[in-house]
Amino acid sequence: MGRVKLATKNITFGYIGQLATALMSFILRSIFILKLSERLLGVNALYSNILSLLSMAELGIGTALNFSLYALVAEKNTEKIKSYMQMYRKAYHTIAIVVATIGLVLTPFLKYLAKNPGDITTKDLTCYYLIFLFNTVSTYFVAYKYSLVNAEQKNYIQTNINTLTKVITVFFQILVLLIIPNFYLYLLTDAAVQLIQKIFVSRYLDKLYPYLRDKDITPLTDEERGDIWSKTKALVLHKVGDVARLQTDTLIISSFIEVGIAGVVDNYTLITGTIANFVNIIFNSVISSFGNLIATESKEKQYNMFKVYRFFASWVYGFSTCGFYVLIQPLIYLWLVKRHGEAWMLPTLAVYLYITDYYFKGDRIVLSNFKTAAGVFEQDKYLALIQGFVNLVISIALVQKIGLAGIYVGTIISGLIANITKPIIIYKVCFDKSSLIYFADSVKYILTEAFTIALCLFISSYVLKSITIPSFIIMGVIVTIIFNGIFLLLFHKTDEFSYLLNTVKSKRRA
Repeated sequence: MGRVKLATKNITFGYIGQLATALMSFILRSIFILKLSERLLGVNALYSNILSLLSMAELGIGTALNFSLYALVAEKNTEKIKSYMQMYRKAYHTIAIVVATIGLVLTPFLKYLAKNPGDITTKDLTCYYLIFLFNTVSTYFVAYKYSLVNAEQKNYIQTNINTLTKVITVFFQILVLLIIPNFYLYLLTDAAVQLIQKIFVSRYLDKLYPYLRDKDITPLTDEERGDIWSKTKALVLHKVGDVARLQTDTLIISSFIEVGIAGVVDNYTLITGTIANFVNIIFNSVISSFGNLIATESKEKQYNMFKVYRFFASWVYGFSTCGFYVLIQPLIYLWLVKRHGEAWMLPTLAVYLYITDYYFKGDRIVLSNFKTAAGVFEQDKYLALIQGFVNLVISIALVQKIGLAGIYVGTIISGLIANITKPIIIYKVCFDKSSLIYFADSVKYILTEAFTIALCLFISSYVLKSITIPSFIIMGVIVTIIFNGIFLLLFHKTDEFSYLLNTVKSKRRA
């Protein structure tokens, strides 16, 4: 099966799975808010964030090893695959122990991270956290096996398993909240289903790749191990910096403002994250295809495909960003504020800043995905550390002066450092070209985005003067027509659009 067909299959299953889980997640969140407290929602968001921080212990070895597998899978070099997977397994078992140890050491400090927890006791805070920790640690004993599936461009296997697990988990959590609204049972339900899934996945992948159970495995050479560790050392710096920049907002909110506000923010994150997951299915599904492309095709072919990839990302992320600017506050109003009060709505300035970072993050995802597929890790190994430092300094300084908006100012400024530096590196290392054309395209896309958002906000001031479900739907249709109409008008003659159009036409003929 070719790269395009595999990518299409990954995307199709990804959308089916995301649609199912998104619908159930919104139902679950609505029932959670109705049955449990705002502070418990904040605790749930805080602990998810802390465990994301602990995942830093993975330190990029998975990314480095995945890159090493692309060429081996293309060559069908089973013996060498076994050698890499053995190293991967040992590394991840060690990581599980490290995460568990660090996680337990953090336990006494939880009460300082959850400001104003209300009637939630320190004992409860600790027990909740230990359930989260168990879920994270147990993942490392299985996660490494997915690398081979993804290197074969069969991401849909992992997608389908995760979708089924999520649907089952959410179904039982909804039952728990409706029958016995208890946070302990809510968390233990998730832990039980996740544990059963991990046992099943381990056995299923062993059957899918029986050679992974072979005992006769040739160890990697010193040169091969050295290459992996060289990439991993660079990725360590990327990982630490990314965590400091991307995974600390909730911690800062919970520590400097209030843990309950972290729960309010998490509702916005659920909305943007759901849409982002739909968008990212496309871009993450083609990482392995890019890995195969880079291993087998010329730089010119890689460059042309990158331009198409970036153009499509600018279109899709631009459209979703425009929609968020105009519709996210009305959606929160219809979903939560009408029933539960104004406390569930964030200040408009903070929301606009949050969405602005979402837009620029779209560009960074494109750049990061291509760098990952190409194995370009060392050239900017200190960049993420600089970003993380800038984010923490600005966010902590400004949150005490202007509140929540200050956190997102820090996030945007630190993120833009990567938006500027990563294209320069990719164009020089991967394509042997100047990055000026990338930035010229960026200016065109940003100006188009700004104009379209301004126009839609102006129209919405009339259409959404009274926020109702019909007026919300009408405005959604207007945003869709205006944004896509303007984007098509401006860019329909580009090579990138022609490639996408021809791809769609060939699919229809097939």
